[in-house]
Amino acid sequence: MSKLWSPLVHTLEPYVPGEQPKMERLVKLNTNENPLPPSPAVQAAIAAAVQSGLQLYPDPESSALRETIAKYHGLSMAEVFVGNGSDEVLAHAYQAFFRQGKPLLYPAISYSFYPVYCGLFEVEPHTVPLNEQLEIDLRDYRIPNGGIIFPNPNAPTGQLIPLAEIEALLADNTDSVVLVDEAYIDFGGASAAVLVPKYPNLLVVQTLSKSRSLAGLRVGFALGQKHLIDALVRVKDSFNSYPLDRLAQAGAQAAFEDEAYFQAARTAVITERARLTEALQELGFEVLPSAANFVFARHPAHAGAALAQSLREQGIIVRHFAKPENIAAFMRITVGTPEQTDALLAGLRELGL
Repeated sequence: MSKLWSPLVHTLEPYVPGEQPKMERLVKLNTNENPLPPSPAVQAAIAAAVQSGLQLYPDPESSALRETIAKYHGLSMAEVFVGNGSDEVLAHAYQAFFRQGKPLLYPAISYSFYPVYCGLFEVEPHTVPLNEQLEIDLRDYRIPNGGIIFPNPNAPTGQLIPLAEIEALLADNTDSVVLVDEAYIDFGGASAAVLVPKYPNLLVVQTLSKSRSLAGLRVGFALGQKHLIDALVRVKDSFNSYPLDRLAQAGAQAAFEDEAYFQAARTAVITERARLTEALQELGFEVLPSAANFVFARHPAHAGAALAQSLREQGIIVRHFAKPENIAAFMRITVGTPEQTDALLAGLRELGL
């Protein structure tokens, strides 16, 4: 009955999320979930929130959570926006800032939701190639545009852009919004949040899914000067005034308040990333420098697709991207627990590496 669809729907190419396979004895290293559980304080806060108030609507402004995030980043509550996962925050940003009748610039190899949102919101895309080292070179973004968006670190490559290069772009590109998507920033980079007070064209988007182990709770947020946040609120309140329920608000706030657990968990992931990288290199892999909770690796003697399939047959799931061709040799491997790393390495040795 596709004849009943709106014309736009026929043109959409939806985002394909990472596979969530249902297999016994699965080693799941394909969706960049944190291998560690969230802080016990999160679970306690959610349990307390369940006890009363579920018959009432949640705070539509998420005031307590926004105040907590603002304090954490040294900003005011008016400079914080929250949404149902960073994907929703990005969607609102497309509506609020990028429908300019000019092209939106983003990396040619990057988060695959960017072109999907261009199709949904009828934004003209303009992809910018990575350099020969598969890095984002912000000097290539000094061209006319209706906005710029890029992840830092980039996904799926994991490579980090220095903060000084981002600031230089902000200083040069003053007539459109520069959105820095920092889903993985806590695993090895300096957040551009420190630049928010200085640059009215900067929007920083983060998520609690990765470094705070809350992929199942769906909480994302944006940091920017008040005029940018006001635009996001106008879009949100024209779409859904209650994006975060009571449990999500309580759990997210508790996650930010338990700094000791956060630091210990991120350090554990960073340490395991270093061990995984070294072990893969000993097996002959080239591993790109990663500041994320995953690595991007290729082996000179084995095709990425074949390796990923052979690992899958052993119950070890990694992510492979067939396109574009210049990354088809790579596998993206989530940093898991030490036991999961050991299983991956054993699986690779089983293949003769």
